Amino acid sequence: MEESTTKEKILKRVRDALISKKENPFKNVDFSSPVLVEEEEEREVAFARKLMENGGSFVYCENEKALGENLKMLLQQKKWDAYYVADKKLEMLLQSLEIPFQNDPEAFLKMQAGMTRCEYLIARFGSVLVSSGLDSGRRMFVYPETHIVISTTSQVVPELQDALAGMRKRYQENFPSQMTVITGPSRTADIEKTLVMGAHGPRELFVFVVDDED
Repeated sequence: MEESTTKEKILKRVRDALISKKENPFKNVDFSSPVLVEEEEEREVAFARKLMENGGSFVYCENEKALGENLKMLLQQKKWDAYYVADKKLEMLLQSLEIPFQNDPEAFLKMQAGMTRCEYLIARFGSVLVSSGLDSGRRMFVYPETHIVISTTSQVVPELQDALAGMRKRYQENFPSQMTVITGPSRTADIEKTLVMGAHGPRELFVFVVDDED
């Protein structure tokens, strides 16, 4: 009976609070203003620094020719046979650069490194925004041991809200069903507080950024 009485008292207070309207003490707060201090670094520099702090690798490419040279160098260093690609635009790019790639669905489970494009690069967190709207679909962002992202300097935006605004403008009524923000390689310390890489996704993350701005 006492619990019921206590419950009724609480409910009465809630009802009274809903009925009696009080003046908003924070009516002059600008909720649209930034909550974080503006970065002083150039957005590409800020992105690279944050990405590397999160365990990712940043590779700046002056042009597509430099991209090809860096991709070939990575293949040699890692002793990979080819990159796995499920994106027609990337396939055309790699063909023009004479970079070996694999796109056979039967070879998906045996891939050494998966390559995708991205939607945006977020300088604030060194994060990569991807979505199901890209040709590579959903699997390529989580399955490969090494995830390689091909992007451009024009895709680097200061904040997450800038990336989301860009997504709304780009897709409008045909918004992707899935968006993912990737911040460094997959990791967890849930098991005995020991850091484990690649627990829920790629162990390595490489972001190649091609300069496409004059």
